[in-house]
Order: sequence, then C-alpha cells, then structure tokens
Amino acid sequence: MACKQTPSQTVGPFFSIGLDTLNRADISVGIDRPDRLTFRGRILDADGKPVLDAVIEIWQADPDGNYPDPAELARAREPKQFFGFGRVPTNDAGEFVFTTVKPGSVRGPDGQPHAPHLAISIFMRGLLQRLITRVYFPDEPLNDSDPVLACLPVERRPTLIAQRANSAPNELEWNIYLQGDQETVFFDC
Repeated sequence: MACKQTPSQTVGPFFSIGLDTLNRADISVGIDRPDRLTFRGRILDADGKPVLDAVIEIWQADPDGNYPDPAELARAREPKQFFGFGRVPTNDAGEFVFTTVKPGSVRGPDGQPHAPHLAISIFMRGLLQRLITRVYFPDEPLNDSDPVLACLPVERRPTLIAQRANSAPNELEWNIYLQGDQETVFFDC
C-alpha cells in the first residue's frame, strides 16, 4: 500500500480556541485622559462581503510617542498599566470596535518623525501569513510628511486614513478592504 500525500490546508478558524484571553478592546487602559477615541470598522472581502472570523491586532505608542518597554510589561503586576496592544475579533457582520487614545509621533530609525498611527495586523482563515498595515488619524498635519505615506501613490493613501464618524466627535471609522478597487494598502515586513 502506497502512502499518498495529503493536501495542504489553510489555517483556521481557530481564533477562539484558547485565545480569547488575549482579546483586549480597550487599549486606553493605563492612560488617564478624557479624550478617548472609538474606532469602528469592518473587514470586507473582494466582493464587499464581511469577513466573519478575522482578528485584528493593534500596536501603538502612548500619547508621548513612546512604546511600552516589553521588559517592564513582563515585570508589571498592575493590570491597569498601558500595554499599547489590543486584539479584537470581528463579529458576524465583519465589524470590529476598539477604544484607544491618539498616540504621539514616533521617530523612525533615521530619526524622522512619523505621523501618529496604529500598527495593525490582520489574521483570518485562508491567510498563511498575517496582513500588516497602519491606520492614521484624519486632519493630522504630520500625515503630509510621514515617510511611510510618502512612499505610497497619492490615490492609495486614503485607504490608511480613518474618517470622522458623523455620529460622535470621538468616533473614527476605518474599513479594511482585502481586495478590489478600495483595497487597503498592506506592507511586506
């Protein structure tokens, strides 16, 4: 009897098995500021249909432009410390919601300031590697000189900039399009 090779398969959907404890929708914990922001959005496929089983991870600096020190976080006993990290699954409509504060500008390896942004990773069934992108804040003066945005064609930059929601001044909307005419810019890192 000859053994046949089994077909390879994509990952998932395993995001809820043992990983729910990593979910963190309030990234503002540990920052004592009244100006919290709520991000709302959807992850949509090439046909504009919602992606039901995705997870987004959010990494960000604090309002002073500093990322938390991983060594300090590992030693921290206080659960209310700012971690700069969030993890949010999409719901049955492909929607995600998280709360944060606007980070400060960080400096790149060359010392050039980057506009305030959130680093985003997307995990979902069918992806063998995560998708990496950023989301920037609307009406931010540093967007015009951000070195990452400057690398993109002008017509593609809006896919990385959140929009103010009409319903509330502290709400931002940002949809992630995986493919198609409105495809979000993703980075090879």
